[in-house]
Amino acid sequence: MNVEELLAKAKKPSADAMKLHPFYRGKIETALKCTVHSFNDFAIWYTPGVAAPCKAIEANPELVYEYTNKWNTVIVVSDGTRVLGLGDIGPKAGLPVMEGKALLYKYLGGVDGVPIMLDTKDPDAIINTVLMLQPGFGGVNLEDISQPKCFYILDTLREKAEIPVWHDDQQGTATVTLAGLINALKVVGKKMSEVKIAFIGCGASNVACSRLIFGWGGDPAKAIMVDTKGILGKHRKDIEMRKAEFKDKWKLCNITNEEGREGDIPEAMKNVDVVIGLSKSGPGVILPEWVKTMNKDAIVFACANPVPEIWPWEAKEAGAAVVATGRSDFPNQVNNSLGFPGIFRGTLDVRARTITDPMCFAAAEALANHVGDKLGPEHILPGMDDWEVFPREAAAVAMKAVEQGLARIQTTYDEEFALASRIIKRSRDLTRMMMEERFIAEPPPDEDQQDIDLETIKSAY
Repeated sequence: MNVEELLAKAKKPSADAMKLHPFYRGKIETALKCTVHSFNDFAIWYTPGVAAPCKAIEANPELVYEYTNKWNTVIVVSDGTRVLGLGDIGPKAGLPVMEGKALLYKYLGGVDGVPIMLDTKDPDAIINTVLMLQPGFGGVNLEDISQPKCFYILDTLREKAEIPVWHDDQQGTATVTLAGLINALKVVGKKMSEVKIAFIGCGASNVACSRLIFGWGGDPAKAIMVDTKGILGKHRKDIEMRKAEFKDKWKLCNITNEEGREGDIPEAMKNVDVVIGLSKSGPGVILPEWVKTMNKDAIVFACANPVPEIWPWEAKEAGAAVVATGRSDFPNQVNNSLGFPGIFRGTLDVRARTITDPMCFAAAEALANHVGDKLGPEHILPGMDDWEVFPREAAAVAMKAVEQGLARIQTTYDEEFALASRIIKRSRDLTRMMMEERFIAEPPPDEDQQDIDLETIKSAY
């Protein structure tokens, strides 16, 4: 493809989204999972019969996991202050993203996701709301919440909540990024402990990425981190003056950048082996001439959404050996959609109390290993269509939870792999059956979509 064709391909998902979102009027709905042979069955599922399980749960609260869908339900909670690369667009504008998250939870992990958009930016209000909601749900996925409050919200909820709380922009992105980097380094024949890494962007995602990468053997002294005001280091008095608020950033100022570099992205990228971009939507955030200043066999992860910091073909032409983005329409998708469905599947199945870094390491290793002999410059991670990766992640995470004493249910790797496979296969089969039976309507052909009117939309229901 030439550049014009590549750009047209890159723009098509957004154009299609504007046609198909109003066609379906939402991506998820509530469906029944129990039989209704006649109206007499309502006496079982509702009053008077439902009083019996209610009393049983009152006597033994743990039975709520056996008698309700709490065991398999996660709330996706956001205030809309840091949505994709779009910034603070508000809770209503953020809802399509959270619905999409719920879709991925169900299709890829067999988990029932419920989007919850909160009309507040107050971190304590968000914390209190989640704590009040937790009796009805099995886990919490925090999403698209601006920093630094996202760190405070996650830390507080992990301490106070009785169900696992996960911030996907932190833990999810970091897990998949680590997996991709493990395999990218194999491709170019470099060691994690020896490479110099430039982290472009210092939000929740890259702060967590650095933590997991350093935990896996990366050397923080060799790392360079860049925020909106430049390279982090001990020279950053603006962060030091607010170190109580930006404690994670100030810690990074003190453990990274041993060389004492100052400047911005161009200076950060000189003579480094790896760039991990999780900053603002591009293109043009990272320029090809800066890639040319990197070391031989450079690795470039340009993972901003919806548009990467640099187009992948530009990075390749500038000399990068391995290029990844956060998008599914380019090779090497490094996206948290490869992580959270399987990680939460395993977490829920063993009823783990929390999700730890070692559980993330287990998921990253499972992801990286699953590529096997297909590993190459344009295949450093499995694709979302390789559905077996999700039960393998689930089993790895479940085993780590058991090993750490965090699981309320004991199981084996083979048992969890089989259970997760059944649950995920059911979700995919159910979707396929609904499409075949036209309960999920096919949209009109591309050439007709521009003329979709209200009556056509209504006919889908």
